Amino acid sequence: MAKAVKAGREADWNPAAYARFHGLRLRPALDLLAQVGDLPDGQIVDLGCGNGAAGPALSCRWSGRKLVGVDLSPAMLAEAAATGAYKRCDLADLTEWVPKKPPALIFSNAVLHWLGDHATLLPRLVGWLAPGGTLAVQMPRQYGAPSHRFLREFAQEMFPDRFDFAGWTPPVAPAADYARMLAPLGQVNAWATDYIQRLDPVAGAHPVRRFTESTALRPFVEKLSADEQAAFVARYEAALAAAYPAEADGAVLFPFRRVFFTVTVS
Repeated sequence: MAKAVKAGREADWNPAAYARFHGLRLRPALDLLAQVGDLPDGQIVDLGCGNGAAGPALSCRWSGRKLVGVDLSPAMLAEAAATGAYKRCDLADLTEWVPKKPPALIFSNAVLHWLGDHATLLPRLVGWLAPGGTLAVQMPRQYGAPSHRFLREFAQEMFPDRFDFAGWTPPVAPAADYARMLAPLGQVNAWATDYIQRLDPVAGAHPVRRFTESTALRPFVEKLSADEQAAFVARYEAALAAAYPAEADGAVLFPFRRVFFTVTVS
């Protein structure tokens, strides 16, 4: 979903670019939704709702409930509001957001990896829930895969004045770490899934680059000039072609790991 922090964010998100892979990005949200059980009375919050991809499913599952979308991107919120699924769409920095009333569900699909200090953030979110409420989270954990590792390696090598990953640690931990972290707060269900995504061929770009350009690639190219972007992307494309070779029909199989958890308070 939409990036949730202000730091390093020079331009708003592009809903059209993000929506190119609507089905692949929606499937994890539906898998997360399937693991949410009965809820107490209260509103549903789609935290980091982005363009509202999960909104219709949330609205259908809990019809009659107030569904609130929260995001930092005005462009994404406009798309979310247009779905008609949300009672209200709030523009907010997720590092500062506080619900007006205790929610029955805080649902966050592919956004909290943009925020740091999960050991502080997640207990705070759980603490806002109504009794019996649930926090449901999905985050990508693709950092060791070539699609994401190349970005760090090439950026640091080509532009050391702007990129330094010495001491860097992945912002998303293994699922078991979240199970341990959240166990004192309620009933926890944590898991990870590797999705083998089939990306169709596209003109003028490797399919994996087309997938990452609206998310993982953005923070890198935002710091580069046009000429630097061209050189960086060309090197990235060449490396992707070797790491993710095309199938006979031109498509690419792109394994993608995601971490999930739900925690329900008593």
